Amino acid sequence: MTERREAVCETCHTKHTPRSVEQRRQLQNRLSRMMGQLNGISRMLEENRYCGDILTQVAAVESALQSFGYIVLKEHLETCVVEEVENGNDKIMEEVIELVKKLK
Repeated sequence: MTERREAVCETCHTKHTPRSVEQRRQLQNRLSRMMGQLNGISRMLEENRYCGDILTQVAAVESALQSFGYIVLKEHLETCVVEEVENGNDKIMEEVIELVKKLK
């Protein structure tokens, strides 16, 4: 059996179970929309738009990024974490708790 993660650098890993083309497409689409929103905020600043309008857009980007994080976390739990538990790695739960804390 191949090793679950191949080190790319000291802190980088690759997924053992690859994302499907559809999963990657959906995540990329979400990122593209967020980047569009961020570009929109930049234009709003250049146009000296009303602070409230800018803050509304900031809140929208934050919400979209939070949702994105939860989707990736769900995928992580369903694939990487399950594989680690099945392989007897109980320490993976410590990582999960830290990741959940980071997402707040």
